[in-house]
Amino acid sequence: GVAVSGLEMSQNSMRLSWTRQEVDQKLHGIMKAIHEQCVTYGTDGDFINYVKGANVGGFIKIADSMLDQGVV
Repeated sequence: GVAVSGLEMSQNSMRLSWTRQEVDQKLHGIMKAIHEQCVTYGTDGDFINYVKGANVGGFIKIADSMLDQGVV
């Protein structure tokens, strides 16, 4: 839901009109990236902790953005 809302806001701000297939393709890419992030940061041996992966990945994304903006 949140990802689709973000796509809708992007579409509106750029004054574009995407087909249902284009939205589905973009959503698929977003979900794949989220899964890869969870696996990268949440893997512990043979177990994937998706909550840990999402939390650590989200923290790193925000920290990197803050560094890029010169906040820290």
